[in-house]
Amino acid sequence: MRLSTIRPEFVEFIPRELVEGVLYVSERYQTASHKCACGCGEKVVTPLSPADWRLHKDQAGLVTLHPSIGNWNHPCRSHYWIRKNRIQWAGSMSAREIERVKQRDILDKARYIDQVNRKKVGQDVEPRNSAADSRSNQLASPWEQFVAGLQRLIGLR
Repeated sequence: MRLSTIRPEFVEFIPRELVEGVLYVSERYQTASHKCACGCGEKVVTPLSPADWRLHKDQAGLVTLHPSIGNWNHPCRSHYWIRKNRIQWAGSMSAREIERVKQRDILDKARYIDQVNRKKVGQDVEPRNSAADSRSNQLASPWEQFVAGLQRLIGLR
């Protein structure tokens, strides 16, 4: 049965057996998990980070998980948002749309990792300008070459 609401439960460890209608949140391990809101019973795991999902808890204890949940690897292929403990259903997406979202997610993760690595070594974290982008690939690190290749692949460059 499709759900219209979900109740957050803050835990240290995500339990092995999930209860339908409960969003388990481990702040310590930066993970949230729940059973798919469509009722299929599949476990949905959402890592919490600036490059994955972000969880917001308001003063009333209501939670919002952003961005949407797209269960494209499950047979149900459900797609929904969790906003203030409510499930808001989204329309289905074509295979092409799903692939573009997946590619954008890969690029977002690569950018985030690059940003974290630059901070660790004390480098500038600002995006490169066009003059810097036009420099020879021999001067770019392998990681920068990888990110640039992803950007070209999905049409962001």
